Amino acid sequence: MFDYACIMNEKLRRDDLVHPELSYKIIGCAYEVYNELGFGHQEKLYQKALAIAFKKEKILFKEQVYSPLKFQDEVVGRMYFDFLVEEKIIVELKKSQFYSKANIDQVVEYLKTSKLQLALLINFTPNGVNYKRLLNIA
Repeated sequence: MFDYACIMNEKLRRDDLVHPELSYKIIGCAYEVYNELGFGHQEKLYQKALAIAFKKEKILFKEQVYSPLKFQDEVVGRMYFDFLVEEKIIVELKKSQFYSKANIDQVVEYLKTSKLQLALLINFTPNGVNYKRLLNIA
């Protein structure tokens, strides 16, 4: 089992991270999912498992959160985040060996549309969990 308390003690001392404690809890849940399920499942199964892990850790979240893209008060696009955690962090799950530019662009677009500060792009790979912290700097 992944113990994120050790990492939190070191990393939380940094004052330049956005939502450090919550993001480390989320990442810890992703490791728990991977440690039990391993690689090779569909994204939606990782999403269901992560929702269970969030509930166990008492992390408040919404799944498949609708976010409209508007132009002059008219909806021109629709996006759905995998998770919105505590109304602060977007979590997007992927299952592949590498991140693609399209994955990163997708999450950056979510950040711009939602006007949130932080997103976690979590990738379930054959070699474990990888994640990227993406910031909205606009």
